[in-house]
Amino acid sequence: MNLRFLETFVWVARLKSFRLTAEKLFTTQASVSSRIAALEADLGVKLLLRDSRGVSLTPEGSKVLEYAERMLDTAKAMKQSLGGERAVVGRIRLGVMDTVIHTWMSALVAELTERYPQVEIELVADTSLNLRDQLQKGFLDVILQTDLLRQESIRSLDLARYPMGWIVATGSPHHRDYASLAELARERIITFSRNSRPHQEVFSLLQSAGSETPRLNCVNSVSAITRLLRDGFGIGALPPALVAAELARGELVLLTGLQPPPSLELVVSWQTGVELVDEVVGLCQQVLGRYAQDVGVQRIVLV
Repeated sequence: MNLRFLETFVWVARLKSFRLTAEKLFTTQASVSSRIAALEADLGVKLLLRDSRGVSLTPEGSKVLEYAERMLDTAKAMKQSLGGERAVVGRIRLGVMDTVIHTWMSALVAELTERYPQVEIELVADTSLNLRDQLQKGFLDVILQTDLLRQESIRSLDLARYPMGWIVATGSPHHRDYASLAELARERIITFSRNSRPHQEVFSLLQSAGSETPRLNCVNSVSAITRLLRDGFGIGALPPALVAAELARGELVLLTGLQPPPSLELVVSWQTGVELVDEVVGLCQQVLGRYAQDVGVQRIVLV
């Protein structure tokens, strides 16, 4: 029996909300619904009832909840007993670009904290350019950014691609059809910080479409980009994964019919010979894999 499905069921039963459970487990409501449906199919009974008042347990659900909580407690105790004598201590210095912060970073930190409770996590959020510089100077141990690094003491692994898109505020003057990228380029475009890889690729794409001087407004904060887009400031060139909630609520919309910007690459790079680094890289792959499974290929594509 899948423990992740049991954990999801327990949290839905406690919080009485699919939305709050999705936030708690760093996943989507669709993924929560899918896990509950799979668990119900496995057990052959209906566990939950959903109506206008919320979520409630069926009589069978109440019985299953008791066993599910015991099973999760047993699994947790087993893991703690196996790791108690060889608990890892120390510090890991982790650098991440803003795109990761706003997608699956919380799930990674939660997993790191649970697996290595005595390890201090030093988290740095910065641009890919600055993160690479800090890794090369030895100030960081692991970074999640956009480019493969080739250096004697550094290793890199290509992890995934974030599909990009053209995103605008629903009902704003920018929410209309565009005949070409050249016409789009006459509007105010909002994208990542200057000299970043996505900025350079968006600039090159619009230039190749016939715009000699595209108006690119460079912002190094995803939160600031999102706010500007919601206020109708311009057209965003960024991964839809970063504004999934705003798209779902209908506040923002993805323009269709135009060539999107090149996908945003996601690379993990790390200093060799540093304690715990290999384990952290492996954990990044595991957590990212679960995130990708939850959100689908429209939001991220694993390499």
